Amino acid sequence: MNFDFSEDQKFLGNEARKFLESECPMTAVRLVLNDDDVSHNADVWKKVVEMGWLGTAIPEEHGGLGLGLLEVCVLAEEMGRVLAPVPWASTVYFFTEALKIAGSSEQQADVLPRIVSGDVVGCYAASEGPGNPTAANLKTTFDGSTLSGTKVPVTDGDVATHAVVLAKEGSGASLVLVDLTGEGVTRKTLQTLDPTRSHAEIVFDKAPATRLGNAGDGEMLNDQILDHAAVLLAFEQLGGASRALEMATDYAKERYAFGRPIGGNQAIKHKLAEMYVKNEVARSNCFYGAWAVSTGAAELPEAAAAARIAACEAFWFASKENIQTHGGMGFTWEVDCHLFYRRAKLLAVQAGAPKVWKEKLVRTLENKNAA
Repeated sequence: MNFDFSEDQKFLGNEARKFLESECPMTAVRLVLNDDDVSHNADVWKKVVEMGWLGTAIPEEHGGLGLGLLEVCVLAEEMGRVLAPVPWASTVYFFTEALKIAGSSEQQADVLPRIVSGDVVGCYAASEGPGNPTAANLKTTFDGSTLSGTKVPVTDGDVATHAVVLAKEGSGASLVLVDLTGEGVTRKTLQTLDPTRSHAEIVFDKAPATRLGNAGDGEMLNDQILDHAAVLLAFEQLGGASRALEMATDYAKERYAFGRPIGGNQAIKHKLAEMYVKNEVARSNCFYGAWAVSTGAAELPEAAAAARIAACEAFWFASKENIQTHGGMGFTWEVDCHLFYRRAKLLAVQAGAPKVWKEKLVRTLENKNAA
């Protein structure tokens, strides 16, 4: 079986890379990092909207491009390479997928076209702090028409106009759609390791909301959404890991010590080789996940978990060893290595830490073998 992208998808990736390298250099990322009052790069976001990328996997009847999640995977990898400081992941991986999976035809017709146009920026609010949110421990409640409670941290919660929220309803959990610009919503920006991917605390006080899907299906729908998001996040992490390896390799070729490139030293060679191996393992698992999520395969839960675990490990290791390869320069503010390390650590806990996904993978395999 050939899991590789098609020629058209590779062309899309190449064009996206040219565009992002031109419109989103590291200086665009640092504009957000260096300004506490800026949560994302609005200029880059506007250009992403104009490119139509938000509608990549949105059907044509809703104004989208009518492509699929494979094309989103291609774009996600390129966004990861440049550490794009925009609410792309929250809107595309989580919010849009939640609407496609759980939204009614009326809800989709109302919101999806506004995502494509950029009028709606989405986020996904499940977490209420440490621990896995379930119907048993959720404190945010939905009474059928209004939402009350606190969600923290919410990725891009200070930027978003709308949110999909996991809330307790009766004895179960449900997904609800909330307009964050409406009444009953208070937001506070949080400080994180990576300010270029903003987070917020959102407090709901009888905020008007509408249910997505059926009452009590929240946990099941949340699992499905996270499986989709995990694969897309894995491609973004893969892009960051690939770029970190390239940075380390380029520096090892250019930096001379004692009259020779440092890349000629065995210790540096081993670092680069191990980075490459981990990246390739992640790429294989990402392709498996891409196949599963794009075809709706029964193997999606295990494929998503494997992609998530491998990509977290690859990006963290590559970003760490990139700093080490650069030596004393790698730890400085002026060199871009720390930007990749920040993003690697942050993405590793978005949608659940690797430990959560390892447990999920084990459970999935155990249930599969017991069947």
